[in-house]
This record gives sequence, C-alpha cells and structure tokens, in this order.
Amino acid sequence: MPSMECKNFIKLYKGKNILITGGLGFIGSNLAIQLVNLGANVSIVDSLIADHGANFFNVEPVKNKINIITSDIRDRNIISRLIKDKHYIFNLAGQVSHIDSMHNPYQDLEINCTSQLSLLEACREHNPKAKVVFASTRQIYGKPKYLPIDEDHVLQPVDVNGINKAAGEQYHILYNNVYGIRACSLRLTNTYGPRQLIKHNKQGFIAWFINRLISGEKISIFGDGTQLRDLNFVDDVVEALLLAAIKKEADGEIFNLGSNVHISLEDLVKKMIKIYGKGEYELVPFPEDKKKIDIGSCYCSFDKIEKKLGWRPQVSLDEGLKKTFAYYKKNKKHYLDNQKIK
Repeated sequence: MPSMECKNFIKLYKGKNILITGGLGFIGSNLAIQLVNLGANVSIVDSLIADHGANFFNVEPVKNKINIITSDIRDRNIISRLIKDKHYIFNLAGQVSHIDSMHNPYQDLEINCTSQLSLLEACREHNPKAKVVFASTRQIYGKPKYLPIDEDHVLQPVDVNGINKAAGEQYHILYNNVYGIRACSLRLTNTYGPRQLIKHNKQGFIAWFINRLISGEKISIFGDGTQLRDLNFVDDVVEALLLAAIKKEADGEIFNLGSNVHISLEDLVKKMIKIYGKGEYELVPFPEDKKKIDIGSCYCSFDKIEKKLGWRPQVSLDEGLKKTFAYYKKNKKHYLDNQKIK
C-alpha cells in the first residue's frame, strides 16, 4: 500500500471475513485483490447487470482465492445470508451512469437507494457488529457553489443518479447514528486505473478517453475543454476504503476524496496522448442530454479525510496513467468488444 498510515493497519485484515458488493466491477475487484493479499477471507456479490462493469477477468489473479456469488443485492433473502458472518462490508454495488439514471430512473432507484436500505436492515437484524463502508460520489453536490468543494457544500444533484446516491448515503449515516451499525461514506471523485469498464461512454470520461486512444479513434471533448477535474488512481481509492473500514474515527462520517492536482479536460487529453504515444482529439459542442447535467469545473477538498484518517493520494497522474495504459495494452481483448463501439 502507498502510505505508512495504512501499513500500520493492514495486518488487522488477516483472517477477517469481508463482503464486497459489486465486487466484479472496477473498484471492487481492485479492492478484492488487495484484501486477498492482506490475508482476508473475501466474498464478493455481483448481479452481472449488462454494461454495469462486472467482468470475471477483473479478479483473474485471485479467482481461486475468493468466493463469488452471482446475485442481486436487491434480493433481501440473499443479502441477509451473505452479511451474517462478515466483519467488514464494502458496499460498492451501484448504478453509476448519469445518463442511464435519466432514461431508467426506477432501476436507478432500486439499485442505488432501495437496495442500500435492504442491506442496512439486514445488518441491523442479523449482523449489527459489522462495519459498512459506502461508496458515494461527488456528483451529489451538483454544480459547485465554490471550489474546492468540502463536505459542508450544499447537495444539489443534477440527475436522478445523484439524488439516489445521496439518499443511499444518508441511510448509512442514519443507521450508524440511530441503530449503531458502524457505517461511513466516501464521496469518490474521478477514479481511474486498471479494470475499469471502457467499452462504452456511460461510466466516466476517463474510461472513454482510454477507449478512444487504444481503439485508434479521435477523442471528442465536450465544450471548450477548460473544465477542471481532480482524479484519483484506483490504488489510492482502495487505500481510502481500507482505512475507512479499520478506523473508528470514520464511524458515522462522510469524507471527500480528491487531489491537489486540478487539470482541465483538454490538458488531461494532451497528457494522455503524450503518455500513450499517439492519438488525436477535437473540441465539440455538448449534446443536449449531456449539456443539461453538466456541472462545469469541479474538484474537492480532501482535508477532512487527511486530518481524521491520514489519507492523501500517493500516485501521481503521470504514474497512474502509465500503469493504466500498460494494463489495457496487455489485456485489451478482455475489455473491448469485437463490434464497433458507438
């Protein structure tokens, strides 16, 4: 792990029973691999909903060392059985596409809100001693009133996904405060790295930019390209999750992740092309459906999690992008369809 702070705690995972919801996805699979390396007993549950990011190849390095359950966390009977003996639950299952949430709001409600309540109720009834770490998103802030965004910023989601993620987060904090189910929430920013879904453009601009480069296609940047973003490499996000689960100081708390590096989309693409070694880009007008939910420049303060848990990002953008491209160059066939991507 990158930081000394985390190294002081990882020994506590040895022999612990872990459940990761959405464990075949991007962040969940990276977390599962790290937990196996720490000696934990890891179970992952994933619904395998098409185009949501689940990929069995993501856990290839540890496939014989983890328990994989193919099920939906919306199934209350299944989730009640799965959480019974777990010390830590990393609740990463979710629908993350902002566009899909607008096209299919009821599915988003079920996955990002109702199922979160079901999991917490299962903990209350069957395993009240478990610690639950919820993966939230900075998207719930909406268009920033000020920068950098801190945890006190007003929540004004610009899409259905943001509303439901905010509600899911608040359920976790409520159950911590009222029922003593130890829970906390991490508001993730733009996470990137190996094992991310890149075959379509519904799960983040970084993944799609990677797709375009390795597919030999031109990158289209919406707007004037000056929008600022902060990015976190997935290893840093995994470290934050591990710290949040171990530390009592995290109980009942909400934390932003983020970076001290704020880069424009155009400068990011230029950097990606330079590191990859080739590629082209263009600036294009916003499509109407995306323009309505665009938030402009957005980056977060991670002062709170640094002060309380000792976390700060360790992997530089250049280093993270090099590792990311190296992974997809080697494993491209497992992440791109043979058909033309549109």
